[in-house]
Amino acid sequence: MVTPVLPHQNNLQQIGYKLLSVLNFKGKKGEEVARTLISACLWNDSVENKSRAYGVSPQTVRNYVEEQGVEVIEKLLEQVRKISLEVLKGVKEIDLSIDWTTKTWYGRPVEGLGSSEEGNSWNYATATTKFDGKVLLLAFITQVNGMTKDEVVKALVEQVVAMGFKVRLMTLDAGFYTVDVLNFVSQFKYIIAVPVGDVKVYQEFDGEYETNSKRHRRDEQVKFRLLVYSKEKVRRKKRTLVYFARATNLDLPKGEVLKLYNKVRGPIETSYRNIKAFLPFTSSTKFVFRTLIFVLAVVLYSLYTVFKGEVRREEFRLLLILLFSDDLFYLRDFLLKSIEPLINNIDLFSRR
Repeated sequence: MVTPVLPHQNNLQQIGYKLLSVLNFKGKKGEEVARTLISACLWNDSVENKSRAYGVSPQTVRNYVEEQGVEVIEKLLEQVRKISLEVLKGVKEIDLSIDWTTKTWYGRPVEGLGSSEEGNSWNYATATTKFDGKVLLLAFITQVNGMTKDEVVKALVEQVVAMGFKVRLMTLDAGFYTVDVLNFVSQFKYIIAVPVGDVKVYQEFDGEYETNSKRHRRDEQVKFRLLVYSKEKVRRKKRTLVYFARATNLDLPKGEVLKLYNKVRGPIETSYRNIKAFLPFTSSTKFVFRTLIFVLAVVLYSLYTVFKGEVRREEFRLLLILLFSDDLFYLRDFLLKSIEPLINNIDLFSRR
């Protein structure tokens, strides 16, 4: 039997205190509200279901979040930035990946959304970098009504630059392929995916290309190096070539550019899958409520990245479930007292 190495108990204790401090709701039921939200994330359950388990009504949880949610969200994001800065201590230049993920909610529409006129889904955009095997989230923004794609990219880059980093390379998904985004990212070294249907080049290609946007004047068009490559796909026993395109200003061999794009951008997809693994459910239609639980899932993911390599995600989740028992919120010393025997017992068992 192979027993995983557990994080040191002092580190686990620090996680508990961090979560308690950033979810410090004011009011008589503040601790119960915080407990409900964390528990819903850890169990991947509904907030409403967990609230009953902790002796508060779903409406009480909604009231606390709607009244104090904006402030708490900022505290959560600040915690995420601190975690990433600690891991990146001493690093000055980074490779940056920018993308968004769409979260669809079923039921009544939610006001203030940007990706669906019906109001059932919206986009969360992030900027991440990979360092020492860890995918670190550096910037976060919710896309709201009227926000353009270049405004999303600019806002994320501004957050990253404000943290003191220089962008060495930027990668973006095809959803960001617009003239305005190209104009902005041209000040950096970049690789951006391009919809083949937009450039209409259906063959292997490596050469100069100029945009032909009808929304922009001739002098506003952008020139860049276009790379087009193909992959063979089999559908119903029929082999076909599917073409993909990339725009870049890098002066590297075509193969190296394509590998570099996958290397820098690929991890951001993994980060979204891990974030959603901690995302609870809710019937609330309030924009601030759903944003807060997504950002809380981001915090749990960021804490998990610190211990990546020591435990798997589900083992990390289980350890936190054990930590956040009822007594923890009323007697914080219980955190250390309860986990220490567990670690000692597992350590003794593994030596047999």
